[in-house]
This record gives sequence, C-alpha cells and structure tokens, in this order.
Amino acid sequence: MSVSERKLRDREMIRKKIIDAALHLVKNEGWESLSIRKIADAIEYSAPVIYDHFVNKEAILFEISQDGFKLLLANIHKAISKEKSPQDELKALVDCYWKFALKNGSYFKLMFGIGMPCCGEGKMKTEFEALQDLIYEIIKK
Repeated sequence: MSVSERKLRDREMIRKKIIDAALHLVKNEGWESLSIRKIADAIEYSAPVIYDHFVNKEAILFEISQDGFKLLLANIHKAISKEKSPQDELKALVDCYWKFALKNGSYFKLMFGIGMPCCGEGKMKTEFEALQDLIYEIIKK
C-alpha cells in the first residue's frame, strides 16, 4: 500500500470517527448540545482536526442528515419490494416511514428540522426528492 493510499484511508477513518462520535453524542445529549469541542474530545483529537474534515458543525449535521435519508430510502425500498399491489406498497411505505421515525428519532429530527433549524435547507434536493418521488410514484399507482 502506498503512502497516499494510507493517508486517504486514515483520512476517511477520522471522518467516520467524527460522524460516529457526533451521532453517539446526539443520542446521549441531543442535537442542541452538540459542539465541535465535544466531538473532538470524544475522538481524542483537537478541534482543528475536525475543521480539516468539516467546515463547521452544520456540515457534520448535513452529512448525517444525508445518511439518514439514504437509510430511510433503503428501508422503504426493501419494505415495498415484498409487496404485490400499489395499496400494499403504500401501506408498507407508511409503516416503514413511521417505524423509522420511532426507531431513529435523532436522525428523523435532524432530517426534517423538528425542534431545530433544518441543516442543509435548500441543499438536500437529491436525497429529499428521491424520497418524495418514491412516495408520489406509489400514490400515482
């Protein structure tokens, strides 16, 4: 493995640690108490290391919300793939959406800006529109 490959792998590992630490902190303390300093302390790096990977806290939140939409869409696709009729697909979609909201409350609040400013407002077109298009497609059937 070359030095550049190792550096890239290490960079991705630190980025993942930042996201994982942010999610862990949120589950324990809530979105409103998340800070760069707390994330840095949790991963045992300095704050400048966080800023090497993300411009600010909102950029971290934006990435986490994108992950949330991807997870929700994957769950919905899996749920509706088992159904034969449009009515059953719609029921599966609603059930999946509801279960996701209950099981992943932290993600859901961030994704839809519940009780907090919505991060990524106006930027989340691809992820949000994919969910919206899927819902419309099933309803149209």
